[in-house]
Amino acid sequence: MDFNMKKLASDAGIFFTRAVQFTEEKFGQAEKTELDAHFENLLARADSTKNWTEKILRQTEVLLQPNPSARVEEFLYEKLDRKVPSRVTNGELLAQYMSEAANELGPETPYGKTLIKVGETEKRLGAAERDFIHSASINFLTPLRNFLEGDWRTISKERRILQNRRLDLDACKARLKKAKAAEAKAALWSDEVDKAEQELRVAQTEFDRQAEVTRLLLEGISSTHVNHLRCLQEFVESQATYYAQCYRHMLDLQKQLGRFPGTFVGNTEPASSPLSSASLATAAATIPVMPTVAGMPSAGEAAISLDDVALPASGTRKARVLYDYEAADSSELALLADELITVYSLPGMDPDWLIGERGNRKGKVPVTYLELLS
Repeated sequence: MDFNMKKLASDAGIFFTRAVQFTEEKFGQAEKTELDAHFENLLARADSTKNWTEKILRQTEVLLQPNPSARVEEFLYEKLDRKVPSRVTNGELLAQYMSEAANELGPETPYGKTLIKVGETEKRLGAAERDFIHSASINFLTPLRNFLEGDWRTISKERRILQNRRLDLDACKARLKKAKAAEAKAALWSDEVDKAEQELRVAQTEFDRQAEVTRLLLEGISSTHVNHLRCLQEFVESQATYYAQCYRHMLDLQKQLGRFPGTFVGNTEPASSPLSSASLATAAATIPVMPTVAGMPSAGEAAISLDDVALPASGTRKARVLYDYEAADSSELALLADELITVYSLPGMDPDWLIGERGNRKGKVPVTYLELLS
């Protein structure tokens, strides 16, 4: 009991001494031991890393889950160390509504069929979004949280200890200074000087040891940057995969809707595509139109035979393929990204399509997949 009381009294005395030293420093009434410039740079770099990591973490959470209530719910589940329940994505919910609407309004009608097709694509988009969120959470968010809740807490703890050691050191310096001033007036104070010098040596040793521990932790921030760089690259890969999947799903949907009779009745504008409507119009205007061959049906007729179409003697253009394209039927030409093909148009042909030739193969190709070369 007496030992505990003495320890409490000693701790209270140390706390009071530190508080006095800190207050006097703030008012410029006491000297303060300054850290070297390299150490100060390490501290500033660590603080900057922590602040930006917090901002990036919070904004990435908003990107992956825009609903604040859902984010709070997920946070509580994580703190309680419980599995976060599976949540339906907005795309999957939209797919469900479209499917139900199609069944009620008539799945055999053009509108019903289109609802079903679009709903199936929205479901695929929702599944891709779920995979992206899961991958980003594991490979990007978790390492950032681990740094803030692990390494940074350790660094903060050691910095607080270093601050206390620094206050103790400066308090010992102040006591030694006072003892020497008193010694000059009376030789009886020589014992106080010896005691103050001994306390100063101990405080200096503890401060130096703690400074070295803190310095090593701060220098470890470089390793943190390397780790976060790797996580950032994985995040970019996940995001690129997600958007590539979405792009492929939407292109497939465009192709499917283009084959539905009456799907775009009354719509004279070309379907949205990677190129703007103005760009498509300009591209179509610059493609030479092959003269009509007597007796040959127009390009819009189902009876057209591409084998009967000869390459015009002049007026063709070269085009570079931007994306892979899988031919839907024998009238279309499959494309590979970055290959060069020859293109031209036929009278009455849909402006969104051209005739493409590669070697001895020919077929219709979508303008949106091409970069027309001069």
